[in-house]
Amino acid sequence: MPRVWISAGSNIDRETNIRAAIDELHALFGDLVISPIYETEAVGFAGDAFFNLVIGFYTELPPGTLHGLMRAIEARHGRQRSGSGELASRTLDLDVLTYGNAVTDDGGKALPRDEILRYAFVLAPLADVAADERHPELGETYQALWQNFATQRGQDLRRIEDPDWL
Repeated sequence: MPRVWISAGSNIDRETNIRAAIDELHALFGDLVISPIYETEAVGFAGDAFFNLVIGFYTELPPGTLHGLMRAIEARHGRQRSGSGELASRTLDLDVLTYGNAVTDDGGKALPRDEILRYAFVLAPLADVAADERHPELGETYQALWQNFATQRGQDLRRIEDPDWL
C-alpha cells in the first residue's frame, strides 16, 4: 500500500481549519504522520500569513479519488474557488504531493507535485517527516533537496513549536 504525502495550508482561521483537516484525515485513514507546522507569508498575493504542514498516511485509494477527496474536505471547511486561477486567501488547501513512488497524472494532477521543489513551505515539512525518502523523479532524498534549496533561496519560514491547539 503506498504512502501518500499531502500538503495542508490555511490562512483563514488557521488553527481551526488545520485541526479539522487533521481530524478528518485521521477518521478516513487512521494513523497519520504529521510534520511540524510552519508559518509563512502569503506567496503570490497580499494576504495573512499561512500555517503549512505535511501529512502522511497509507492508502490504496487511487490518486484521482484522493484529489477529489481533498477538494471535498476543503469545500466542507469553506474553501471558495474563484475559477480564475488567481492565488488568494483560503480556509484550507490540501494537495496530494506524492503517491508512493508513482510518477503519474492520474486524476488530472501531476504526481509528484512540482510544489515540492518550488516552495520552502512544502519541502521543509516534507524533509522533516520523510528525510530519507526519495523524490520519485529525481531520486534524491527530501533532506538533500531541502539542504540544497535552503542554501539557494530566501523563503522565510517560522517553525511553530508545540502548538497548544493541535
